[in-house]
Amino acid sequence: MSAPTRDRRAGGKGPRQDTDTVNAARGMAAQRRGGGPPWAGAGQPAEKASNFGPSARRLMRRLRPERTGVIAVLVLGVVSVALNVIGPKVLGHATDVIFAGIIGKQLPAGTSAAQAAAGARAAGNDTVAGVIRSQHVIPGVGIDFHALGLVLLGVIAIYLCAAVFGYGQGYLLNGVVQRTIFRLREDVEAKLNRLPLAYFDGQQRGEVLSRVTNDIDNVSTSLQQTMSQLITSLLTVIGVLLVMILISPLLSLIALVTVPVSVLLTRAIAKRSQRHFVAQWRHTGALNGQIEESFTGHELVRVFGRRREVEAAFRAKNDELLGASFGAQFISGLIMPSMMFIGNLNYVAVAVVGGLRVASGSMSLGDVQAFIQYSRQFTQPLTQAASMANVLQSGVASAERVFELLDAPEQSPDPAVPAVRAERRGRVEFAHVAFSYRPDAPLIDDLSLVAEPGQTVAIVGPTGAGKTTLVNLIMRFYEIDGGRITLGGIDIATMSRADLRSGVGMVLQDTWLFGGTIFDNIAYGNPHATPEQVVDAARATYVDRFVQSLPDGYDTVIDEEGSNVSAGEKQLITIARAFLADPSLLILDEATSSVDTRTEVLVQRAMAALRSDRTSFVIAHRLSTIRDADLILVMEAGAIVEQGTHDELLAVHGSYWRLYNAQFAGAET
Repeated sequence: MSAPTRDRRAGGKGPRQDTDTVNAARGMAAQRRGGGPPWAGAGQPAEKASNFGPSARRLMRRLRPERTGVIAVLVLGVVSVALNVIGPKVLGHATDVIFAGIIGKQLPAGTSAAQAAAGARAAGNDTVAGVIRSQHVIPGVGIDFHALGLVLLGVIAIYLCAAVFGYGQGYLLNGVVQRTIFRLREDVEAKLNRLPLAYFDGQQRGEVLSRVTNDIDNVSTSLQQTMSQLITSLLTVIGVLLVMILISPLLSLIALVTVPVSVLLTRAIAKRSQRHFVAQWRHTGALNGQIEESFTGHELVRVFGRRREVEAAFRAKNDELLGASFGAQFISGLIMPSMMFIGNLNYVAVAVVGGLRVASGSMSLGDVQAFIQYSRQFTQPLTQAASMANVLQSGVASAERVFELLDAPEQSPDPAVPAVRAERRGRVEFAHVAFSYRPDAPLIDDLSLVAEPGQTVAIVGPTGAGKTTLVNLIMRFYEIDGGRITLGGIDIATMSRADLRSGVGMVLQDTWLFGGTIFDNIAYGNPHATPEQVVDAARATYVDRFVQSLPDGYDTVIDEEGSNVSAGEKQLITIARAFLADPSLLILDEATSSVDTRTEVLVQRAMAALRSDRTSFVIAHRLSTIRDADLILVMEAGAIVEQGTHDELLAVHGSYWRLYNAQFAGAET
């Protein structure tokens, strides 16, 4: 059974457990996808069924802090929609004025409308008689342009006010949505800080980044587009329906026939497209993860000639994303043309029946014109709401992925009243500690050791023996399964993690530098340090020696990968960072593995000064670096098999003796 290999905490890479098993599984996953490097299958999220309803309701509940803003949006929406609904009815009066003027001009002056209608009926023109009666025609009088002008000015004023209220609604809604997304991002950021290291162990960085960036942005866009449209559409449907019933119950019934048909059609299409949207964003996260890993390991890909395999794995994953995206967009895209087709059928039915009612004199032409506009306004918001269905589904699918992150199990909370160390010098003691990454694969069982203040404890052993796991437990990156670990006599489980880690300096084999100057990277160890203290730490760790040869000195900007400085120089910078922190407990995890022999000697001298009056844990494979350690622990399979000084361990001819001779006695055939 393989034990955990070296943790990859630096750079956010997350440790790996049971390396042989994990790598084998990843390799088989890559082969199933058609080839690619071993890391191509890492962190694949499990496919989960879409849960649209609960996720949508949970997303809406996040708007609760914006209740006042939402109410204001609704009020402005009601006013804006009401004005837009009144517009066609008022405009219908203009049509009646024009039509009445045209008909009246053709009739003889001096007669009444009743006489003109009776004359038309006597001549057998019942339709004309009905029109004269329903349109309030004045024989001999043409178009009343004054009345027409007042009507048109009224329509302009109505639509102008509607636009102003609509603008206010959009402005307020934008603030509501953006503040909601702001809080969502804050919650996600806080959640990431509460997640245990084991969570990132099973996730690709690109997948996590996709949830934090792409999915949240998609939720924001979806809310911005759909909330305004859905509110306006719903209010428009209600307002238009009321006015349509007032104008003509018969035509309203014809228009309402299309509603259940539209709802059933939209629901059927949306149900089929939702799973494609979930797959689309899942594949997006997986593809981002693969791209991030491929570019991070770009040099290794080139060195080992695996470019074709990486490209093949990318094409395979890209094809999966293409298929999911095409299916989601195509199926959801069927909603809009289907709704338009139903709306056109409704338009034809209203126009035919309305024309017959005008001819019979039971309706005015303006009312029919207004009703046709209302029928368009009635079906249009339904069509718009249907067209928003794909955007809404995509947003809910992204929200579901964000909620999965927010619902992930967190690390155990700090005690309500955490213990505080009275003094920063610490005596570290492991008392019958048991730990395993997985319940079925125990790693450390009944381990006990003591490190006194000022003592340097070196930990050696073969790869996977549990050396780095030991310091992980001190830092509470993982919680122990049994026993206790004390620092200065205080159980670290009773301390807050921030207080525990504030007194610990850590230098890892995998260096981590951020985009910034060399000065900023060193000062990261102590934000309150003065420039003189930063330079002193750099001199103590021999960083100043190579910095002085750079054109910009300490202001030299390092990129995120640290590609403009050597591996040894990067490690020296991280050591200087730990020096500046002035920790009471120092952990060095292969901290000099990337420096040359001469620099290593200098750094060892500096570390000797730093380790004075401090408890130090040194993990080393190069045994020459730990000869002067006060205590050397030899670990195998999660257990301490030997302990003592360098000379004592060589004298017993045990595991340490074999490790030492393997390095210095030459290779055996």
